[in-house]
Amino acid sequence: MQLDLIFRHPPAITSSADHLQVGGRTVLLQCVRHRRARRYLLRLLPEGTARVTIPRGGSAAEARRFAEKHAAWLERQFQRLEKNPAPPKEWRIGTEILLRGEPVRIESIGPGFVRLGSEPVAAGDATDVRPVLQQYLRRLAARELPPRLLALAMQHGLTVRRVTVRNQRTRWGSCSRRATISLNWRLIQVPPFVRDYILLHELMHLRQMNHSPRFWREVQSVCPDYPAAERWLKQHRELLHAGR
Repeated sequence: MQLDLIFRHPPAITSSADHLQVGGRTVLLQCVRHRRARRYLLRLLPEGTARVTIPRGGSAAEARRFAEKHAAWLERQFQRLEKNPAPPKEWRIGTEILLRGEPVRIESIGPGFVRLGSEPVAAGDATDVRPVLQQYLRRLAARELPPRLLALAMQHGLTVRRVTVRNQRTRWGSCSRRATISLNWRLIQVPPFVRDYILLHELMHLRQMNHSPRFWREVQSVCPDYPAAERWLKQHRELLHAGR
């Protein structure tokens, strides 16, 4: 058994599309079935599509009614997108990305090299430096995340057998019954208090291999401000994961 901290829904099985009127907009409505979903979920995608996840036993007709019922929420999300446009998928000289929770500008420091923070990174002649900088961030995460996790484990009297840093597509982290913890390299981009929440969340699964009320009491006992970390992740989700 393995427990995961998920930051977005996994790929769905089937889907269908329609349109919805939201204020003065005609919005593409995508109804997506997912056999593991327990309730209807509505999300506005960065490109302006409204997506409803249909739980097992649900229907497209009910999904549409659900979206119509929450049209005012969709309108507010459109207003938020207009104020805060989605970040570019390409990383170029001058692009700002997050590093340890702070916006850092990509700078050119000479032919074939860029700088992100304090370290130079070889980028060749590529215009889009995202691939090379993501590799750099992954190496940085592999150096910083495991020692911090093990320090927190020792602090709370827990034993971790193995730590890996991976390019997880739908999870911030996961913990297995064999005490193996896997972490998403993008945690190098979040603030320290958010990073520590994710690490502690996974460590608490060594005490409770579930997401029961008892598990959340364990989390709160070691990370009282975890709701603030959850809010930060929700607010910055698109900035962290656009164009993955």
